[in-house]
Amino acid sequence: MSPTPVIEADGVSLAYRLSRNRSTSFKDFAIRMLRRQISYEQLWALRGVSFQVRRGEIFAIIGPNGAGKSTLMKVMARVLPPAEGRIVVRGALAPMIELGAGFNPELTALENIILYGTILGRTPQVMRQRVQAIAEWGELTEFLDVPIRGYSSGMLARLGFSVATDLAPDILLVDEVLSVGDAAFARKSTERIEAMIATGTAVVLVTHALSTVREMADRVMWLERGRVRMIGEPAAVVDAYERAVLPPGDLTHQTS
Repeated sequence: MSPTPVIEADGVSLAYRLSRNRSTSFKDFAIRMLRRQISYEQLWALRGVSFQVRRGEIFAIIGPNGAGKSTLMKVMARVLPPAEGRIVVRGALAPMIELGAGFNPELTALENIILYGTILGRTPQVMRQRVQAIAEWGELTEFLDVPIRGYSSGMLARLGFSVATDLAPDILLVDEVLSVGDAAFARKSTERIEAMIATGTAVVLVTHALSTVREMADRVMWLERGRVRMIGEPAAVVDAYERAVLPPGDLTHQTS
């Protein structure tokens, strides 16, 4: 593994601004805003988060709903800027946070492949050359000329995954999308991720599947209420997390 981390977060904090005033209608809200009667409070989704991800490792992030996991992924993907601290990302990054979030439902799958690829930083020329290979891998060749508004959620996820992983990035962000499509396609997707890791791609994985974390991760970070509770080896972190959040006798490593 390279000594230089591909992701380096130092004291990252981010707050959402929430209105304290409840409005019964948009008109009421607009009047309050014009009269400067709207007050806000800050909800800190992340507070002082620091960690590093090395080349070729699987770094898992676990924690309960609302812990800040998805917010942190969006900060790494440069969708949200941190309010405090800094985060350095070295290399090409492919985010699989909300597969298909960059798609236009009125365009065909072919057109969306080119569009989504350019959003990920590839040129339209490269994407036109890769269309057939992407569609074949995603098992969507016969649906290339269909507007994706007619796609099922599983087909959309497969299309998004196929585009995002077509060219191996330096860093892959995976937020609860390992189970893409049916069991056979999910296994195929996992094999592709494993092949990318073998070539040096770092994977940041957010999941509630603790058995997956135990099997796949090299290191684990436990987030709770936006703060780092623990970083370390998978067994130690997952065991501590299970003891803290699961009822006695309901530990996943006892039943998986």
